Amino acid sequence: MTADEKDPERLAEAEAEAIRQDVEQAASDPAAQAEWIRQSNLSYGGLAAAGLVMIQPFLSETSLDLSATICVVAFAVSIPLLAALLVLNLQEEFRHRASGSRAVAVAKAVAQAAAFVGLTAGFWHISLIAGIVFLVMGCVAVGVHSSGYVHLEYDSTFRSRFRSRKPRT
Repeated sequence: MTADEKDPERLAEAEAEAIRQDVEQAASDPAAQAEWIRQSNLSYGGLAAAGLVMIQPFLSETSLDLSATICVVAFAVSIPLLAALLVLNLQEEFRHRASGSRAVAVAKAVAQAAAFVGLTAGFWHISLIAGIVFLVMGCVAVGVHSSGYVHLEYDSTFRSRFRSRKPRT
């Protein structure tokens, strides 16, 4: 491979590293962390409340079908984790920074996934079509949120919002 062929690769690698550093710097911004904590509170509280409402009809049942059992077990996993994450968010707000713990990151993923499974199974229990529609629209909603977030946060002016701590070479 000639030096000319390697040069575009090096340029691309340098640009990718510069973007990674910019994103890392943005993620450490206290205002961004405060906003993530506020959004997490809304998400965790809403999912826990939805779970409590969704399992209400099953509390007095002596026998549950498969979809109802999945719903109840999924919320048995998610509700305690969501409650713990809500309490942790209060501490994060007090300290004005987000936790970087891997255990917390895993708990967030498990809690949100279990809540989604529980909601899907609950709708599935009510109606097969409702369960499928909820599952599909949940995936569409994640795409809509992701697209909007990327366009808001990582637009063409993203890199100009932050001053480099050290000069790039």
